[in-house]
Amino acid sequence: MELPSKYRMTSDSRLLMGTLVNIQVVGNEVANVIDNAIEKAFSAMHFVEAMCSRFDDQSALRELCRHPGEWMKVPDVLFETLRLALTMSELTDGAFDPTIGNLLDRHGFNTHYLTGEVISIDADAQEKVSFRDISLDEEARNVYLHKPMLLDLGAVAKGFAVDLAAKELSEFKGVAINAGGDLFLKGVDPTGEIWKVGIQHPKDKEAMIAWLSITDAAVCTSGTYERRSPINQEIHHLFDFTTGQSTKGLVSCTVIAPFAMLADAVSTAAFVLGKDRALDFVNELELDALCIDDSLEISMTDAMERYLG
Repeated sequence: MELPSKYRMTSDSRLLMGTLVNIQVVGNEVANVIDNAIEKAFSAMHFVEAMCSRFDDQSALRELCRHPGEWMKVPDVLFETLRLALTMSELTDGAFDPTIGNLLDRHGFNTHYLTGEVISIDADAQEKVSFRDISLDEEARNVYLHKPMLLDLGAVAKGFAVDLAAKELSEFKGVAINAGGDLFLKGVDPTGEIWKVGIQHPKDKEAMIAWLSITDAAVCTSGTYERRSPINQEIHHLFDFTTGQSTKGLVSCTVIAPFAMLADAVSTAAFVLGKDRALDFVNELELDALCIDDSLEISMTDAMERYLG
């Protein structure tokens, strides 16, 4: 039996940042007020994509990559995503690394999701690099690339885009933003209850392996089932940069955090650290996580259990 709605819900979906983004707004405000707010939320996400996309030759990220050996003034959005990415790199001793763009390119993760166009990169950018070859000037908001490189901020920028969208929708009774595994939930669903979200079963696209009851927080999942190399289906897009190999052992890692940008980065970082280190890493950051290994065994931080059900 379908539950009666306590509040009206407005929903819209768009293709952005390589995935289908769905926004749901709960509230009894005038329809055009909600519609305008949703439009602003999508515009905020589009702006982050325009700044941080590895696939768009006109993006601020690609412009930065064209100027190694120079201090470059970059937009605040790009600076903030890069700063968090470098923090994750430090915390994981380089397993997580935003200079991974060349490695992803070599394994076939180089096609624009809308146009099908294969990105072209400067041959000079094939040189071995790491996050240690990037310097930030916090005061001037400048970035210096010490070597030619291709940056990839996919593990941070999508979460940041979700956070900016959520900010545009903060006035409403309830909000749910889902950007391909990066979620932010606020307030209540149309029945007046807190949101319930499912964690996808890694081996069954139509099933959920666990359910979470959550509000006023972000939930981000990194998994091997999302993207596979067109060159070798055994290779997924989540690499331990220190080894240059797709991480084995885990098939999914879900992290709960106050903001999607943080949950996004930490879920990826924890995943690439692998089964033995993932939960310890999340615990050290005082966040919560649920990990699923390749035998479908579930492990989680102690406090994660309060969200289950």
